[in-house]
Amino acid sequence: MITQQDKELLSRKGISEAKIAEQLTCFEKGFPYLKLFAAASVDNGIMAPDADEQKKYLDTWEAYTQTDKTVVKFVPASGAASRMFKNLFEFLSSDHDAPQTDFEKTFFEKIERFAFYPDLDEACLKVVGKRIADLVAEGGYKTVVKTLLEQPGLNYGSLPKGLLKFHRYDDGNRTPVEEHLVEGALYATNRNGKVNVHFTVSPEHRILFQALADAKAPVYAKRYGVDYNITFSEQKSSTDTIAADMDNKPFRNDDGSLLFRPGGHGALIENLNDLDADVIFIKNIDNVVPDKRKGDTVLYKKLIAGILIDLQQKVFAYLHLLDSGKYTHEQVLEILQFLQKELHCKNPETKNLEDSELAIYLKKKLNRPMRVCGMVKNVGEPGGGPFLAYNSDGTISLQILESSQIDMNDPEKKAMFEQGTHFNPVDLVCAVRDYKGHKFDLVNYVDKATGFISHKSKNGRELKALELPGLWNGAMSDWNTVFVEVPLTTFNPVKTVNDLLREQHQ
Repeated sequence: MITQQDKELLSRKGISEAKIAEQLTCFEKGFPYLKLFAAASVDNGIMAPDADEQKKYLDTWEAYTQTDKTVVKFVPASGAASRMFKNLFEFLSSDHDAPQTDFEKTFFEKIERFAFYPDLDEACLKVVGKRIADLVAEGGYKTVVKTLLEQPGLNYGSLPKGLLKFHRYDDGNRTPVEEHLVEGALYATNRNGKVNVHFTVSPEHRILFQALADAKAPVYAKRYGVDYNITFSEQKSSTDTIAADMDNKPFRNDDGSLLFRPGGHGALIENLNDLDADVIFIKNIDNVVPDKRKGDTVLYKKLIAGILIDLQQKVFAYLHLLDSGKYTHEQVLEILQFLQKELHCKNPETKNLEDSELAIYLKKKLNRPMRVCGMVKNVGEPGGGPFLAYNSDGTISLQILESSQIDMNDPEKKAMFEQGTHFNPVDLVCAVRDYKGHKFDLVNYVDKATGFISHKSKNGRELKALELPGLWNGAMSDWNTVFVEVPLTTFNPVKTVNDLLREQHQ
């Protein structure tokens, strides 16, 4: 039953009653598992260009950056760093006052190697009148951790990852935001020296991101001879999803109001859709390295972008040919081969189609947003992987899938997942205009049947939460997708604070 109070809330959020009904149906019915065809591999669906091919693609990207096209680097940066400090929060609430676990011992043994150490040392002096070394000497370990994570210290436990000091440099230590600005200058500079970088941020931290960008952009602009255009957006309130109780009815807060939750990173397809760009790079905020290790990152970003442009040029030429109506049977077959072999989009039914019907099918499949995704060899890191999967229209195409989308009770599907040779590091470059220069409406290419349901709680009461199809999963399900093998050196996420002690971040 929707009350007047509910209607006012929905109106403020920009959510329709029909949308609520649709989401509640998802709780009732759940989401179907995706039907797998095979795990993608270098033998089946993942490109591994040789040296000559790499040079061709790098040259293609270089030429593209000298045109009037707009390139944007898109960085989801709203995630809080609280999970990064999970072990330290547990230490604070534990019964022991000195480090006991391996994690705690490592943190304190190597604390001087963290880029935030100078700031933390000053904060300890300011807050409790003692430096870290003195506090550790007298057993004040928890005081050090408290000063790192809470107010009136550095408050790192409540800040987003993008604002934390990650890497040490002689001329000042850097946050991930700064590392992304540097990356942008190295592979996403437009012809006029403009570097467009867009961060998605949470409303409460936007002012901090803005202040950091205002302070640091001029420094890197001068160093790299570029002009930054740094923009921000927030996850739209209209993409929040209703929470449900265990009976799949709307979950209500203690005051009777409906509870909404952020829809997950899949909601960012709306933010991506709002960008005025031709090509968009997407990479997570915490996957950055210091300058001395950026070589592979920059090279392979340019490589996957060159592959994107090379494929896009072929697609546009084919679409113009199909538009003209002046094509031969052989040309139609050539286009079909391109769709199947290079874009890995297959449909067993095409053999039964006449040329005119086949041309309509080809046009529909070619005229879609396109993404080229880097894939790294599987070393047991958590995360989704590259697969060939069946779509609702009977076609088979490349998809990035999470384990929750695969029926692990089916031995065959479970084996496919476990035998996957590669996984998804979130390393994408996207083409979002059609062959006539119009922007695609990216919302039209989302597979709504690929959301997630998770179990949470609020004030001790259990609830179900609905996540929208993930940004690089179901939200891009109906895009043309190409996978390219990239080296593990391009994937250096920071999941826990001690990851910053890894060689890649030192």
